[in-house]
Amino acid sequence: MMLHIPTLLIVAVFVFCLMGLLTVHAWSRGREPTLGYLGIMLLFASLGTGLIVVRGAGMDFVALIIGNLVLLLSAAMNWTAMRAFVHRGPNMPGIFAGCGLWLVMCLVPQFYNSLSARVMLYSLLAAAYGVLSALELWRKRASLEVAYAPALVLTLWHTGFYAIRAFLDPGLPLKSAQTSAGDGVPFFSFMLFESMLYAIGIAYVTLAMVKERAELRFKAAAFSDALTGAGNRRAFMQKGEQLLADSARRQQTVALLLCDLDNFKRLNDSFGHPMGDQALIAFSQVTRATLRKGDLFARIGGEEFACLLADSDEAVAFEVAERIRQAFAHLDLLAPGFLSVSIGIVSTDRAGYDLSHLLSQADQALYLAKAQGRNRVQRMATA
Repeated sequence: MMLHIPTLLIVAVFVFCLMGLLTVHAWSRGREPTLGYLGIMLLFASLGTGLIVVRGAGMDFVALIIGNLVLLLSAAMNWTAMRAFVHRGPNMPGIFAGCGLWLVMCLVPQFYNSLSARVMLYSLLAAAYGVLSALELWRKRASLEVAYAPALVLTLWHTGFYAIRAFLDPGLPLKSAQTSAGDGVPFFSFMLFESMLYAIGIAYVTLAMVKERAELRFKAAAFSDALTGAGNRRAFMQKGEQLLADSARRQQTVALLLCDLDNFKRLNDSFGHPMGDQALIAFSQVTRATLRKGDLFARIGGEEFACLLADSDEAVAFEVAERIRQAFAHLDLLAPGFLSVSIGIVSTDRAGYDLSHLLSQADQALYLAKAQGRNRVQRMATA
């Protein structure tokens, strides 16, 4: 089947333009930088491909110099989009390095007049930007928390294609481009198809990654306390029940700490609510620094916090609670005596693995701690 190269170029221009406009529209809805840079990449690809179309119309320098320069900017925007996705800013020297090298080389007559040399340099620069794009995802893979593999595979495929093209493609002579026959036509045709598929694929998977990360953020916000960053009551009840169920199967003891900041109303009345908020934040930081990674911590009320200590009995829980109490009392946030916490503790050895019952028993222990003078750790009373 004969492929008409000018027609393929026009189709590519429209595909790139359409995908670019749709991506920019998606960016306008949420102002996600990744989509903005990706939209620019696709629009640059459309413009660069469009400039290639004028080759042979008496303006070859437009196609050979400006067209390829715009296409290199497109590749740089792809890299920048991946940098934005992993929360890194644009690298301006890197963005314009490929264009600068291309312009300098085009000033050399031997290079400008050599089709194979131009193909090799352009392909190597495009592949270099592809490698940089893939590295951005790979380096941050542990913290992405989204399905990044499709984007990585697409980028590596696209990069590999241009790396191979640099050494295997002799280029498409002008006569072959006009007649769609001769050397270079099959490779050039495949390159256009590959580029269109990559544009559609990378736009889709990047949008999917952005959407998935947004959903994760909304979910995290629904299960966290906005002030302290600790889990909220919903998170504590849901995750706590799961922790208790797992511990019951393993026959491991779990301890519950119920913490309540002492005289919190007096603190707010004396120093204002902003200072009260600072006290809550400080207690949260002290507690999280004391707990282990597998322990569960949440703010379940105004000045009330709860901790579930996995694989811990009451003796261990008492030591942990004492460290929290003393660390909070010795903070220099306020004058001595203003910051203190009372903590009630109970374990599954004595109260079972039902979270509601554990909270009830710990609340009784907390009441005893308050009744006996506050600023203390209290075990559940023995029947």
